[in-house]
Amino acid sequence: MQPAIVDEFDPPFVLNEPQAQTIPFVFNAPHAGAVYPASFLAASRLDAVALRRSEDAYVDELFASVTELGAPLLAARFPRAYLDVNREPYELDSRMFDGRLPPFANTRSMRVAGGLGTVPRIVADGQEIYHSRLPVDEALHRIEWLYKPYHRSLRQLVRRTADLFGQAILIDCHSMPSSSVSRDDGPKADIVLGDRYGTACHTLLIDLVEAALRGRGYTVVRNKPYAGGFITEHYGEPALGRHALQVEINRALYMDERSMEKKPGFAVLADDLFQAFIQVISDIEGELNTRPIAAE
Repeated sequence: MQPAIVDEFDPPFVLNEPQAQTIPFVFNAPHAGAVYPASFLAASRLDAVALRRSEDAYVDELFASVTELGAPLLAARFPRAYLDVNREPYELDSRMFDGRLPPFANTRSMRVAGGLGTVPRIVADGQEIYHSRLPVDEALHRIEWLYKPYHRSLRQLVRRTADLFGQAILIDCHSMPSSSVSRDDGPKADIVLGDRYGTACHTLLIDLVEAALRGRGYTVVRNKPYAGGFITEHYGEPALGRHALQVEINRALYMDERSMEKKPGFAVLADDLFQAFIQVISDIEGELNTRPIAAE
């Protein structure tokens, strides 16, 4: 399936709000963007379909109904292959650029070494994106123009939620290729929950989400192979009543991974997620009647 192609993003991300926020949840889909700048496609050695392999395709649609529950949903429109907001702001590979990177850039992280920094060098299946090096100013422009406004909006949502309810629960919504969760010793995971090995949210939250999803028939594992990225790590501060949980959904459940077309089961999965979070919210509210979900 071909992506939408534009000269510039207008807008670069969207915030879908309920009429009134009634629950301490914020949902975020940072890798769901499917709008590609024409200049980016021209600079790439890959075609548009190959570039889409990095997308968390349709994840914003899978979680769209959370606004009916009283929670906002923030979603990127720019693609992950163009800029990844689930990284540090300056996690950059110096080999990709002509010119000198800022001295504060993190050029030595494992993610940079793997080609998946803030401005990625490869798509998810390991193919190189660009014909040639990019000007440093291009990377810095993407960070100023997209990365910083996106995180400013996300921080404001979390802060507003914490002010309204005394705490904030961020659900970071992603998808994963089915090949990343193959297992020789058991069934493939349908959903991977990441809480940075217990550091990004209270155990009550991940326990309730896992129970609700298992109750709807899904195979759920924790933290392997995805424990949560920059967003889960940096927005999850349980001691301050701010909790972050990453949810990774196996793409084979809802789409053909080669053609990127939705499967007939898409609507069933979307409804299962909706019903699961109705249950989680109800169970969390029972706890909130007596105490905030703070640090253990």
